[in-house]
Amino acid sequence: MIFRCHQAVSFLVAVLAPFVRAVNDTALTGTWTTKSNTVVTGPGFYDPIDELLYEPSLPGLSMSFTDDGYYEEAFYYVISEPANPTCPTALLQFQHGTYEIASNGSILLKPFAVDGRQLLSDPCTSDESVYSRYSQFEIYSEWDITRDDYRGQYKLQLYKFDGYPMNPMYLVYRPPLMLPTITMNPTASDTPAATATSEAKAKSRLKRSFENRSKTDAIKRPVIDATFWWWVAMMMMIGGGGAFLCLQRQSMYEKQ
Repeated sequence: MIFRCHQAVSFLVAVLAPFVRAVNDTALTGTWTTKSNTVVTGPGFYDPIDELLYEPSLPGLSMSFTDDGYYEEAFYYVISEPANPTCPTALLQFQHGTYEIASNGSILLKPFAVDGRQLLSDPCTSDESVYSRYSQFEIYSEWDITRDDYRGQYKLQLYKFDGYPMNPMYLVYRPPLMLPTITMNPTASDTPAATATSEAKAKSRLKRSFENRSKTDAIKRPVIDATFWWWVAMMMMIGGGGAFLCLQRQSMYEKQ
């Protein structure tokens, strides 16, 4: 009888496990952001049409990945000056391009060189911010995705090429919230030179793509993943109820 009870409970767990695994998806796809939750990729950080970088309220970083090998990243750093605390340096960076996961598990980020942008603000050395192109190939030697039990969110931990861990990021959108995954400022080379006609055509295509992408199907993930915990509670209720009934039947059987 005990064997049959164990079989029944195991069967219930096996039936519900695929549903929990479907919810507990640890794919890289999505938009991730650090704890400040103020830096998010997409049109809220960088406007490729008017060439504007928007400064978030707090520092942080955000990265987005698609299923088909594209990525986007938004960084906002504030570097304090110990000798003069009133002169912090602010740095905003935008990049996007393609990524691949190597055979050793590392992530290789290959930016579209002509699209990267950087805005450097140092109020104690200049009254004006310095806006420039930015392109940096990146390697993350390791990465893992786990569920943060305290926050109830998926957590992405990246490790730099030297193994140093970055600040963890948490899943906020899936599908990812991103700008168009195309070269948004195409030129004949990595220099700023481009004909007026080709630039106008590129801007026109980008504007249409940008407007369409603004109607995003990205879904913001709640801080507490209610669906996941609903399935966990359901499994516990059914499993516990099944075990209780089995033990009750076993007790009645032994008394007979």
